[in-house]
Amino acid sequence: MSFVKNINHKEVLQLTEQIKVEPGQIVSKTLAQNDAVSITLFSFSKGEEIGTHESTGDAFVQVLEGTGKFTVDKKEYLVHEGEVLVMPAKVPHSVYAEEDFKFLLTVVFPY
Repeated sequence: MSFVKNINHKEVLQLTEQIKVEPGQIVSKTLAQNDAVSITLFSFSKGEEIGTHESTGDAFVQVLEGTGKFTVDKKEYLVHEGEVLVMPAKVPHSVYAEEDFKFLLTVVFPY
């Protein structure tokens, strides 16, 4: 049984190569999803956004390439390649692509 999907196992990989930026689009690739955790790769084309929403779990963002603007509880954070941001559960947040960028989102849900 495999819990991680959509990515090769037993192989060293570059996460940035596992998803492409598509002009005018937001692309996502789910790597794991269950009641406890969700792990998803995202790529955003410059100018794309996901509007304000909330999650029932803590959302851990790790920017892999480029820069993204995350608004958490009405405060803006520019997150650059190699940086992380935790967006707490049940707090409104949104994402905007200042430029093309890629990130890994891990959401840890209460159990």
